[in-house]
Amino acid sequence: MKTPMQQLFDQIRITLCGGRLTQAQVESINAVLGACARHGISDARQRAYVLATAFHETAGRFQPVRETLAATDAEAISRLEHSYQAGKLPQVRVPYWRPDEKGRSWFGRGFVQLTHRRNYQALSAALGIDLTVDPGRALECDTAADILAVGMRDGLFSGTRLADVFNPTTCDWLGARRIVNGQDRADLVAGYGKAICGG
Repeated sequence: MKTPMQQLFDQIRITLCGGRLTQAQVESINAVLGACARHGISDARQRAYVLATAFHETAGRFQPVRETLAATDAEAISRLEHSYQAGKLPQVRVPYWRPDEKGRSWFGRGFVQLTHRRNYQALSAALGIDLTVDPGRALECDTAADILAVGMRDGLFSGTRLADVFNPTTCDWLGARRIVNGQDRADLVAGYGKAICGG
């Protein structure tokens, strides 16, 4: 008989990852699950949606990544700037990736693509670590997992919290996308969450 944790990993491996998980992915999933446990996310639907968000926001890698999936900060900045200059980022009013006076860039990092200085500041305060001194810490697996869990639990990304969409009277898989990114790909991420949750 498999344990609930073994069943959870089976669901992720079979339904999302083509039947195979790398050791690095297993470690990252464990980091996210550990962050959920540390920060009181025990509802199975909430936990599944946190994992679904990590899967989606990292383009299926289940590992902390830089925005654009760049290998370096300089590459991420260059790719974003190129897209912006080509008119491919019409939603961007202020190019948040351009380095500030101290050379720090606030492009997306982690499991949830934390962007903009104000969001790095908010998560720094919530976690008790200073991401503004070194934004690259958002790529550290455990830190990225804490950012994901606390940000989603407390509504720090958009104002919508996990408990707003998954509670004893509500189960809103589609609305859960508002926690991170409006309704962008809401159907897709909802499907991931349901699959992880076992249907």
